[in-house]
Amino acid sequence: MLQTILEACRVLPVVTAIDVDSTLALARALQRGGMRAIEITLRSDAALDSIRAVGDEVPGLRVAAGTVTSPAELDQALAAGATLVLSPGATPRLLHAAAESGVDFVPGVATASEIMRGVDHGFGIFKLFPAEAAGGMALLRSFAGPFPSIRFCPTGGLHPGNFRDYLALPNVICCGGSWMVGADLVHNGRWEEIEALARAAMADAPLT
Repeated sequence: MLQTILEACRVLPVVTAIDVDSTLALARALQRGGMRAIEITLRSDAALDSIRAVGDEVPGLRVAAGTVTSPAELDQALAAGATLVLSPGATPRLLHAAAESGVDFVPGVATASEIMRGVDHGFGIFKLFPAEAAGGMALLRSFAGPFPSIRFCPTGGLHPGNFRDYLALPNVICCGGSWMVGADLVHNGRWEEIEALARAAMADAPLT
């Protein structure tokens, strides 16, 4: 069940793959730090190969595809082995394709109308993106009134100083962030530092 999966993840690291080898090392460092999943965005040429490699070589770590913006990209992510898919938004075509595929899918929203469109397609968990720019915690509190059963994964602008506040909101099921997987850390192979950042994030957001 998607809700159970995301509750266990709590903090979802959002990764732009540089190459397969570094993404594998990164995934292993995140797993050692206690993280349950990795979101590899379709923002680089190495993304699909990295999704496939992490799925094959890092057992126990759920591999999500992020920045999926079309039915074609959804098909590519599924073919690469992604078992969870996230989008920064959601067109009717993408919502329909995701619903038909049966994959665990988290569409992106920033407005009430977008939430309502997603609900019409059978979805009840959404990615608030870009969270801070769209209104952040104030917006999430506002959504709680008209959408009491909807849960969110806010992503975009979260960092060590604010993610705990997001997770404390009743309608937030998990959050996404990249502070523990920064390009400088990955480029320089600072795997122990990445592991420590992951462990700190999970300690601040205990597993349910």
